[in-house]
Amino acid sequence: MAEVTLPQLGETVTEGTITRWFKKVGDTVALDEPLFEVSTDKVDTEVPSPIAGVLTEIRVPEGETVPVGAVIGVVGDAGAVVAAPVAAPAPVVEAAPAPVAAAPAPVVAPAPAPVVAAPVSAPATGNDNRLLSPVVRRLVNEHNLAVDSIAGTGPGGRITREDVLDHIDKIATGATPAAPAPKPVVAAPVPAASAPRVAAPVVRVGERDDVVALSKIRQLTGAHMTMSLSVSPHAFSVVEVDYANVDNTRAKTKEEFKSAEGFSLTYLPFISRAVVDALADFPHMNASISGTDLIVHRYVDLGIAVDIEGLGLLVPVVRSAEGKRLRAIAREISDLATRAKSRKLSPDEIQGGTFTISNNGSAGSVLTMAIINQPQVAILSTDAISRKPVVVNVPGGGESIAIHPVGHLAMSWDHRAFDGAYAAGFLVRVKEILETRDWSSEF
Repeated sequence: MAEVTLPQLGETVTEGTITRWFKKVGDTVALDEPLFEVSTDKVDTEVPSPIAGVLTEIRVPEGETVPVGAVIGVVGDAGAVVAAPVAAPAPVVEAAPAPVAAAPAPVVAPAPAPVVAAPVSAPATGNDNRLLSPVVRRLVNEHNLAVDSIAGTGPGGRITREDVLDHIDKIATGATPAAPAPKPVVAAPVPAASAPRVAAPVVRVGERDDVVALSKIRQLTGAHMTMSLSVSPHAFSVVEVDYANVDNTRAKTKEEFKSAEGFSLTYLPFISRAVVDALADFPHMNASISGTDLIVHRYVDLGIAVDIEGLGLLVPVVRSAEGKRLRAIAREISDLATRAKSRKLSPDEIQGGTFTISNNGSAGSVLTMAIINQPQVAILSTDAISRKPVVVNVPGGGESIAIHPVGHLAMSWDHRAFDGAYAAGFLVRVKEILETRDWSSEF
């Protein structure tokens, strides 16, 4: 017999909502077979059974939020099948008083009070939050939605994240006229139009200011970054890279690549592969700080920071990147980024990492000082690549001016782990690989 607990779903996650049980009490479950689904502010994920056997008890029903480590169910071994009917009545006995408790609720808490208050935002925060996952609750509150106006398509009519997003889309396109109506009452017609893009609650304050509540991910990211700045003595180094050599290969292979893989071949996989190879020459870059020790990793779990619609960052991890060629790395980066933006990553995919890349260049940044992702010792920012005049060598030993794609690689690093010469040597090695390797051999 094994107690099923809510697993740790990330370093900063403290609770989760059980959104679905895939098995009923008395059902047989196989080892690693999906047992239940849990939702947090970062991911929705299916959790497998820790053992094979029979689900003898469900202690936390669907829709309830519990802290990490809480016992939510019990799975017995195959011999416990006979005990299943005994365990089954437990939820029934507990469920019986529920209607009794629910019946007097309307009498004790008179409904007219919220009706008189009238604002539509009241139902958004006044509904029973136990029936909403953290993600759904956040979206409802951020957009000042009335829960009663949203049709739920989940088990038992539960409102899912997709239901809320569909409802928001209908409001934005005018397909749901009832929802925008309350906005003029709040005197915030402009935020109402922009809310689906901002994805954060906007409260009108006077005529000149708006108060925007920070998302949960933004708060957790801020707390982690503040901790990182207080722990690590940050230093900063930058190199300029000429990407003409990379472009020669991209130009020849990008059409075939997109046709075969279904996504475009960007500079990021080239940079990632160069970083992985350079880490082999500078192993202390691929390390973590633990107290007064530097733990040097003999594998590369490469984190790629992904922006989640302006709400914050997730860092999915390409595992064992040291054993993968460019095409395989490109596939994983594309897959992880796509699933990160749709919150389809598992907890394991956003934990760990030995070195992190922040791809700020895709947003147009030309020089970024990123904050180290603890307990790592460095983070590399890939900034925007643009065409610039550069000095090139010509046959016969002369020099000339040419127009090449050029960009910065900027790295924040922990001065406890090494000094500036080591950090600069690593960046120069990455630059050298990008500028001189025969990248066509990767294809």
